[in-house]
Amino acid sequence: MTWTAADLPSFSGRTVIVTGANSGLGLVTARELARVGADVIVAVRNLDKGAAAAQTMSGNVEVRKLDLQSLASVREFADTVERVDVLINNAGIMAVPLSRTAEGFESQIGTNHLGHFALTNLLLPKLTDRVVTVSSLMHLIGWISLKDLNWKSRPYLAWPAYGQSKLANLLFTSELQRRLTASGSSVRAVAAHPGYSATNLQGQTGNAIGDKIFTAANKVATDADFGARQTLYAASQDIPGDSFIGPRFGMRGPTGRSARSPLARKADTQKALWQLSEQLTDTAYPL
Repeated sequence: MTWTAADLPSFSGRTVIVTGANSGLGLVTARELARVGADVIVAVRNLDKGAAAAQTMSGNVEVRKLDLQSLASVREFADTVERVDVLINNAGIMAVPLSRTAEGFESQIGTNHLGHFALTNLLLPKLTDRVVTVSSLMHLIGWISLKDLNWKSRPYLAWPAYGQSKLANLLFTSELQRRLTASGSSVRAVAAHPGYSATNLQGQTGNAIGDKIFTAANKVATDADFGARQTLYAASQDIPGDSFIGPRFGMRGPTGRSARSPLARKADTQKALWQLSEQLTDTAYPL
């Protein structure tokens, strides 16, 4: 039997934060969790877009400001949270032209990994159930440069930068779960990927040819409901810590455990990236 969002259990009385929930996978994720009774915090950079998205959802939905490209914004948002059951690190950017965050991080590693890294550490003392981080099949092309994580000494390449950030999501999840287990916490860290779903994440490359390729590819892609299904499964089902959830056949198929690259399984890289991320964000594992 294929699991779908229709199989979600009740989330009544539970608080869920979904980053980047104003469109695409995040919007569907937030909408479905609100439908089954969750108190959903839509954490977005653009409050107007967040409010418009919230109007399409039923249930208790609150919009709050969160700019993952600013650690000051991350800290301000975390300070507004009293308690949270599930944190869904969903927001992301993909294959964009080179730009930098407020702290000078390359924007993809800054948004997709470092912003969420800081947010997770700041919220962990208030978190009761799990952290779900959305990665990608494109982690398979990723390679972590611990010496030049932010593309300052090598020529910038948009796709390898994206792959690095999505590989970082998996390394982060594994190391977070190791630390949670070591400290006796019942909180779980898991990851998910959508396969290939047509959302507005695509078509932002700044390259006319690349954007046309995305437009064509989106015609055969799955929809956002299918992509969000993987995240919802990871957020709701009784799965082991450090699980990686996605479609069985990569881009399509029933939802379940997914394979990750050998580089994503390297414990020494997991630990080294964690230490570097602590230094860059001035946050640390708090439990």
